[in-house]
Amino acid sequence: MTSAPELVSAVRSAKQFLTYVASGPFQYAVAEALALPDAYFEGFRADMLTKRNVLASGLADAGFEVFRTAGTYFITTDIRPLGETDGFAFCRALPERAGIVAIPNAVFCDHREAGAPFVRFAFCKRVEDLEEAAKRLKAAF
Repeated sequence: MTSAPELVSAVRSAKQFLTYVASGPFQYAVAEALALPDAYFEGFRADMLTKRNVLASGLADAGFEVFRTAGTYFITTDIRPLGETDGFAFCRALPERAGIVAIPNAVFCDHREAGAPFVRFAFCKRVEDLEEAAKRLKAAF
């Protein structure tokens, strides 16, 4: 930032405060979560795995190339098997085409062309909703 010294100082102070304590309010929630029994986390993990597999299978059945994640609640897909190459255009058209939303991976890339044919879908939803999304995607493609 370039500005008058007093403004730079104020911004630097705010930035430092936000950078180092942004998660401060969540520490109480983390402490509570750490006290939960292992069974809670085992159940959560199993539930998310089921949801991932439901969506991954549905996406594959619809013609996407699917990259099954091991550590997030997003599945990345390649849209080229569907004859698509532009993730932005694909994601803009998807709600009207299938009533589904996705995120173009190119928004996360320094070189947009590298992420152009990839889009991601969230599976942190109800299983029934994931099954419905799979049906809509298969019908649309």
